[in-house]
Amino acid sequence: MTVEGTRRIVYLALAAFFFGLAVLGAVLPLLPTTPFLLLTSFLLVRSSPALNEKLLRSRTFGPLIEDWQRHRAIRPRVKAVSIAVSLTAVILSAIYGNLPPVALGVLAALALTGLVVLIRLPVIRD
Repeated sequence: MTVEGTRRIVYLALAAFFFGLAVLGAVLPLLPTTPFLLLTSFLLVRSSPALNEKLLRSRTFGPLIEDWQRHRAIRPRVKAVSIAVSLTAVILSAIYGNLPPVALGVLAALALTGLVVLIRLPVIRD
């Protein structure tokens, strides 16, 4: 079911927005990547199947989407790297960020929330 007209433009704009967040999530440890990629794919399937196919063929993002669509899980390496990068970024921010105590508390709460989500994600068993 492909949408047309104004709805198509809105879907494409939202897809671009969520894709931008996914790209940021790939480099910022506290921002998730996969949920934004899934939203992007959802919107592209309905507004531009050709762009969705291009996203699925992406070497960087395609495998993440396909793993989630097929298995509702992520690869163990993706999970391990995500946890390691998140912990590293949070620890370095806490040590070198010169943050006030309130900001450290917020950072710790966000980091803990993110880590709980990452740890609870199911992994693909080969």
